[in-house]
Amino acid sequence: MLGLTEEAQALARDLIENGPLPKQAAEDALHIALATVHGMDYLLTWNCRHIANAQMRGAVASVCTLRGYDPPVICTPEELMGE
Repeated sequence: MLGLTEEAQALARDLIENGPLPKQAAEDALHIALATVHGMDYLLTWNCRHIANAQMRGAVASVCTLRGYDPPVICTPEELMGE
């Protein structure tokens, strides 16, 4: 389990305020932020609305990078496993 940190909470706020995520996706922003702050290589999810969303991935990565983090690869388990 990844611990909740002030860094993760700040990044989650930034993903909403300066990134592509809407306010109602606060839990999704925190999910991304926790994986990012804790240095995870991958964030696997079936949530394609706000997390594994190809239209949002670039903007999410930009916010993380601007804050000095290397964002994880965000994808569905199916994408990670391939064929």
